Amino acid sequence: CAATGIMATHLLFETASGFGLFERLQAEEIGDLSEAVQKSINDFGMFQRMMKLSAFSPFKSAQDALENINAVSEGVLHDHLRNFLDQALPEGKKRKKVTLGVQEDKLRSTIKEVMECKVSGGEEVNELIRGIRVHIHKFIKELSENDIQMAQLGLSHSYSRSKVKFNVNRADNHIIQAIALLDQLDKDINTFSMRVREWYSWHFPELVRIVNDNLLFAQLAQIIENKSTITDEKIAKMKELLDDDEERTQQIVDAANTSMGTDISDLDMINVTQFAKRVEKLGKYRADLQAYLASKMNAVCPNLQALIGDAVGARLISHAGSLVNLAKCPASTVQILGAEKALFRALKSRGNTPKYGLIFHSSFIGRASAKNKGRISRYLANKCTLASRIDSFSDNPNSLYGEKLKEQVEERLVFYDTGATPRKNIDVMRDVASRLPSMDDDESDDEMSTEAKTSSKKDKKKDKKKDKKEKKDKKEKKAANLREKTYKKGKVANSRKQKGKAMKQKAKKQEAKKKGKALKQEGKMSAATPHPITPHPSPAPSPAPSPAVCDNGH
Repeated sequence: CAATGIMATHLLFETASGFGLFERLQAEEIGDLSEAVQKSINDFGMFQRMMKLSAFSPFKSAQDALENINAVSEGVLHDHLRNFLDQALPEGKKRKKVTLGVQEDKLRSTIKEVMECKVSGGEEVNELIRGIRVHIHKFIKELSENDIQMAQLGLSHSYSRSKVKFNVNRADNHIIQAIALLDQLDKDINTFSMRVREWYSWHFPELVRIVNDNLLFAQLAQIIENKSTITDEKIAKMKELLDDDEERTQQIVDAANTSMGTDISDLDMINVTQFAKRVEKLGKYRADLQAYLASKMNAVCPNLQALIGDAVGARLISHAGSLVNLAKCPASTVQILGAEKALFRALKSRGNTPKYGLIFHSSFIGRASAKNKGRISRYLANKCTLASRIDSFSDNPNSLYGEKLKEQVEERLVFYDTGATPRKNIDVMRDVASRLPSMDDDESDDEMSTEAKTSSKKDKKKDKKKDKKEKKDKKEKKAANLREKTYKKGKVANSRKQKGKAMKQKAKKQEAKKKGKALKQEGKMSAATPHPITPHPSPAPSPAPSPAVCDNGH
């Protein structure tokens, strides 16, 4: 990580017009937010004594500026910036004394690795760059303040467009909007069709039993209009609409002749037929929208479409937020996607968690038996994650993987029912990889050149990493050898001490044995020779007491 406590000697400043390198003349505590320090930054005369423009490299074009700013935001060292720093910074031993202040964190770490110089950041660098940004038009006299603002405005617009702009043919946002509109249309068409049925049934109630389809009912209501005026021309139109079904047309004619409905005025009939036309148009628009959704799914995620269908796949993308978000979800999340309320309710009440969410609308789960619905939903969610990841991260997606994944789900259903062993996943993937279309020569050459460039950069980084690893390994080996030597020495010393202790203990034991033997021999000798009996001396007689003499001599 780049150092933040080291004082910067040079500063890198990025503008919409180019890169600038500033040299620091005076070392002042910029981190101090006192009024004097802030005035020195805001005043150009005082700030000019602190910082000096060392070099400036303008961008050649707007595209060049956009490429450089994208590289800066991603933390990549662009060739333009690298060449500029190589030329502007001191060379040789002087470069080791340089500390470059960089505001961007990602770019700071990249410069430290590539340029092999000290890098600094933090509040001090931010304050200095703020002062440079205020006075940049005064440092570079060729650039006026208005020119800098126009360059910033143009670059900001192009940068925003580059971030928002995606492949037009693969924008999943249209899928999200289309499936939302399709669901809303289904609700509205159902509501309006029921209103047409109820309204027209006041006049011709028997038609509801004969025709069950809502859109077909609305079209027949426009053709029949007044039931009492059914002509041969209307009968021919009804027959054509019913796909030449003479039996149903005759049922409609007979029901119209014997209908129990009330009569209706011409004005009311006009309103009914106009409303029926609106419902019919909505139905046709719904069919067109379904075809549009199918085409967008085929362009954006053909594998997911081939596996699970247009509607279910589009609902999964819409619920996840985007195809990339869906690709990032694990299979366990895709399985219950759309059943979040049931999941949290089950967790709260400590009940059974749901087995499926939006993928329940797939035909595979409907075809599975009750005991296998959870198993097939788990397997289908796994395949959906694979299909979404292939669609999201492949450059030229096609439906080959999706078709094979669908075959795998079919085989899994058969396995659950009959026990027939399905194919292994690795065999299926190899089969698909062998059928993938080969790339064109031009594209392959371009890719090879780009790969060569990237590989050369990667090789350099790998070489540096290898050198560092080798140095670390050598140090670790030396340390390990020293440890082994000290360990062996310690072992020898411990063994010698143990041997010395053992020898001392043996000598003590031998001495104790010798003493014990000597004592035993002395005891035997004393028992064999008798001791002479010596009489005890009688006590001497005590002298007689002398008579007492008084003071008078008596």
